[in-house]
Amino acid sequence: MLCRADLHIHSCLSPCGDGDMTPQNIAAMARLKGLDMIALTDHNTALNLPAMEEACREQGLILIPGMEVTTREEIHVLAYFGTVEAALAFGETVRQHLPPGKNRSDFFGCQQIMDGQDRQTGEEDALLIGATDWSLEETVRRIRSAGAAAVPAHINRGEHGLLVGLGMMPSSPDFPAVEVWLPLPCPESALKGRMVLHSSDAHYLGDIREGDRAMTLECSSRAGLLDRLCACHKK
Repeated sequence: MLCRADLHIHSCLSPCGDGDMTPQNIAAMARLKGLDMIALTDHNTALNLPAMEEACREQGLILIPGMEVTTREEIHVLAYFGTVEAALAFGETVRQHLPPGKNRSDFFGCQQIMDGQDRQTGEEDALLIGATDWSLEETVRRIRSAGAAAVPAHINRGEHGLLVGLGMMPSSPDFPAVEVWLPLPCPESALKGRMVLHSSDAHYLGDIREGDRAMTLECSSRAGLLDRLCACHKK
């Protein structure tokens, strides 16, 4: 069964995410745009995943619990988990490895924690916009040790992508799957032999992928996608 997916979306918990990116709004927009599966991938945290899971359930969407982890080299790596609980546990560990300062909402943006009905229950004060003290290799090792899939984000875009940030695809760690930014060209050598994902990296509701432009996957469940990505890691 084919599934239309956008696997890189930020909520209002990410400091750079728009205030309208609440769980209910994201799920409703994803359904309106004809998507079947979405992933919430906030920067260095999973605290809005419980609310997102509730909103997706109401809309009949498949939620992939995710996170966008920033490495010491400022590279962004997407982590996809089998359960919200696993993502939350990993998020607690990530938080301990972020810079010691607190977020300045007037400068970096608000970091709103929401419940399933879009009521704000708190505000995260950790510096989510910062980088962890983990190297790229350590980040990937920790993600995979948590039973999750590690996929470098938008490898061909900006300093947070592998090809710009490092100037190459590293030989270690190996990445059987990568995410590319479709509006920009990407060297074929970086894609050859790899599963290629493309998503919106939406920080605003309007940026969530339209169904007819979304990535189409040959899986229709969270377990199906994770099995496929994690099977890649084991090759």
